[in-house]
Amino acid sequence: MRLIALIALMIGLGACVTPSIPIPPPDPTEMTFDLTSTPDTGSYAVFSYPPNQNYKHATVYVFDVNNGGGVFHIANADDSFGPLQPLPAVAGDQVNVAIESADQTISRCIILRQGTQDPNAYCAGI
Repeated sequence: MRLIALIALMIGLGACVTPSIPIPPPDPTEMTFDLTSTPDTGSYAVFSYPPNQNYKHATVYVFDVNNGGGVFHIANADDSFGPLQPLPAVAGDQVNVAIESADQTISRCIILRQGTQDPNAYCAGI
């Protein structure tokens, strides 16, 4: 009986120090930005990302490097993001999309365009 208790204790302690599995970076081909521009309000981008179980209870941060503004939001109930609040941005801006879970953050910088994003368009100096 003591041996079983000792094994259970060692397994429990091992689970506490086991590193977590990294979350995958956001995929540009899954990111959608809806760009709108009006003379009265300027140009804005609205971000959306489909459900992904890896992002359960995570927070997404969308930051436009060119204008220094950003928005953030906790994942929806279905593990998707968005549509987020409009972000002041124009096509061609460098936009960093970071997803933060309880113990890690992963990000991807894209060159903003309408619709889904190009995984082969890289940000300069990021």
